[in-house]
Amino acid sequence: MNKSFWLLPVALLSLLIAFPTLAADTDIDIEQKNSNKSRVTSDIQSLSEIALPIISAELLTQEPAPDDAEQETQPDAQDQTEPTTTDDADINIEAIGEQDPVPNSTPIYVIEKDEIQKQGATSVADVLKRMPGFTINDVGHGADIHTGTYYRGASINQSVFLINGRQINTNVNIYHGGTDLNSIPVESIERVELYSGVSSALYGSSAFGGVVNIITKQGYGPPKLTGSLEFGSLNLNNQQVTYGGSSGAVKYNFSFERYFIDNRYRIPVGATNRNDQGFLSNADTATNTYFGSIGLDLNPRNSLNLDITKLSSRRGLIYFGSPTALQRDRLDHDGLNVGLSWKTRLGNGETSNLTTSIGYNQDYFSTYGPSGNYYRTGVLDTQQLTARVDHEWQLSSNNKLRWGLDLKNTDLNGDVLSNNPSRSINNGTEDRSVFNTALFAVNTFNFSDNFQLDLGLRQSFDGQFGNYLNPSAGLRYAVSPNFAVRGSWAGGQRNPGLDQLYVYDTVHGWEPNPDLEPETGSSWTAGVDINFSDNLRGQFTYFGSSLDNRLGVLSGRWVNIGLVDTNGLEAALQLKIASSWSTFLNYTYTDAQIKTGPERGLQLGLIPYSLLQVGVGYQNSGWQANLYATYNSGARRSVFANTSAGDKTTDFAPSFFNLDFSGRIPLTSNLGLSVYLENLLDEQYERVNRIYSPGFTFRLGLTSNL
Repeated sequence: MNKSFWLLPVALLSLLIAFPTLAADTDIDIEQKNSNKSRVTSDIQSLSEIALPIISAELLTQEPAPDDAEQETQPDAQDQTEPTTTDDADINIEAIGEQDPVPNSTPIYVIEKDEIQKQGATSVADVLKRMPGFTINDVGHGADIHTGTYYRGASINQSVFLINGRQINTNVNIYHGGTDLNSIPVESIERVELYSGVSSALYGSSAFGGVVNIITKQGYGPPKLTGSLEFGSLNLNNQQVTYGGSSGAVKYNFSFERYFIDNRYRIPVGATNRNDQGFLSNADTATNTYFGSIGLDLNPRNSLNLDITKLSSRRGLIYFGSPTALQRDRLDHDGLNVGLSWKTRLGNGETSNLTTSIGYNQDYFSTYGPSGNYYRTGVLDTQQLTARVDHEWQLSSNNKLRWGLDLKNTDLNGDVLSNNPSRSINNGTEDRSVFNTALFAVNTFNFSDNFQLDLGLRQSFDGQFGNYLNPSAGLRYAVSPNFAVRGSWAGGQRNPGLDQLYVYDTVHGWEPNPDLEPETGSSWTAGVDINFSDNLRGQFTYFGSSLDNRLGVLSGRWVNIGLVDTNGLEAALQLKIASSWSTFLNYTYTDAQIKTGPERGLQLGLIPYSLLQVGVGYQNSGWQANLYATYNSGARRSVFANTSAGDKTTDFAPSFFNLDFSGRIPLTSNLGLSVYLENLLDEQYERVNRIYSPGFTFRLGLTSNL
């Protein structure tokens, strides 16, 4: 471990000593200004109040919160035991892990636990796939882990993933690694937030796509046990249980989820990993995930929160795109994430808030199995220690500064073994480490009640690639309470992973390359937010990025493949038909064009041009019915084309249309029957690169709330 990591206690102590003295001098003046302003503008909405209905509160697939009358008829609802939102909710220290809203010069999408439950999500990937801008191929029946998660054309390692504001990416790229979106029990998720633009200055220079923040549940009120038991097609079984509550100053929540599916179903000739009987082979998945959190309110100004997530995953792998061979390799993934955060109010008022967090993250990936007459194994063990100091400071009534320090030390151990003579020369162990420090700041200026400017900077100091500065900027102008325009620009840099630099991938035969350069470039957005009426809201965003030195594999070796320019359109609409009915529409067009190299002018592989999702839902007195429609224009197969059938790497998979249904029937006040019917049209379409759906499948389950 890099010795400079142990400078952390000194840095934290220095910051904690400096902040209270600095903040105290300004609190009284700021509070007086805020008080005066509130009297003058009591009948005029502030910028944040204008933005709230369509920007910072909810994803456009989400049901609005029930009104007071509806809550009175639901005395057992969880909302009755959780704290109610007040005007100062943004600085409520009881909300451990939450920060004030990030800059809203780009859309902020939020999907809450109720919508997650309605959709029947079984993983974070299931949650994200219905959010605007996302294309997710590596989730669902028979999905291959190679095929990727993309946001606005950026890969999963070109976005930043957080748990309660703490980064969990380890930048692992080989042996089927990467950020595992099965690593958190869905039952433990309170909501998922999606940011972009200036937010990249807060959370990482690699966020060319966006920032996904997974907020976990906390316990409130009397102890409560909730759970579900689910069975379905393809030998699916899924059990989830959560126990949470509070006692005095202590809040606690514990969750467990067990998931298994064998994914053995008939697939057509030419499909990937088709066995002699015509079934998909080696595509089973089994996961066990555990989550626990304990929060402690030390006093009215200080609170602590500890959360722990543990994953054990076992699955088979398939050759995505290849119809000529059966892959029998297995993938074991064990993960552990631990985080401790302390949130405190500084000074004499509520205008200076400090969040200090430390974290430990371990990802252990082991790929093993036979290949013809040979056997190979590959292990990547990544351990990360992180620390973050995040200070949010209301300098004046129209100026807020959020700044701080990120520290990250990454250790990677790679172990390669093969008895294939052509690969055994690469057998051995690599032990590498890198230390990264970053200073960040975002200053938000409210020049008036309807005009906001965000300026961000992130200065990084990396033990592998030196120092680099990434600026960002954004603005939002509310022309009226029902119409706002916005735009953002952010520079970024994503460094190659230690595995790409130094570890041989004996499974695929890919050589590392210590001469790799970082991916560099910028991303930008422009859009409008519109309240067409009280019942119809919309967000429309043009997005783009230019990414040079993009990493890829050519001739069996990691290289910088060149420049990729991405442009697209993202639209999200929500219509509230009546008190019990709602609809949504999300559409994303993505043109991710390769500008240099042998594939110049082609769309990036596995990313469709068009993705449309429409949903309509009904909910009343515990009854639920939701219908979801998806249109996918088809993605370029790009690699492992079936040349014997005349396929080319420039070919696109056919477009497809899909219908899913979810519903809930209340059996008692605390027990319900859940129903999920997927692929109602029973069409076995090609999801991505010769991976086919199974046709119609179902899930039935019981949900309880005790």
